[in-house]
Amino acid sequence: MSNLLNYLNLLDTDSAARAAHATDPKAAMTQFGLSDAEHASVLSGDRAAIGKLAGVDLADGQAGQTSCEGDVR
Repeated sequence: MSNLLNYLNLLDTDSAARAAHATDPKAAMTQFGLSDAEHASVLSGDRAAIGKLAGVDLADGQAGQTSCEGDVR
């Protein structure tokens, strides 16, 4: 599993991680060890870019939804 996918799963399951990300996303992602490209994809909200870096195939019907603005930023 990719580090980015692990981070996204953590945000989904850990309220403290979500709070840290909401307060300072760059610091939270850096502390978790995400790369600059992973930072940029999460901050952009571009689901296709996030999926590509996370190794997730979005061809299961979600590919048309390319923005996750407000989801994790």
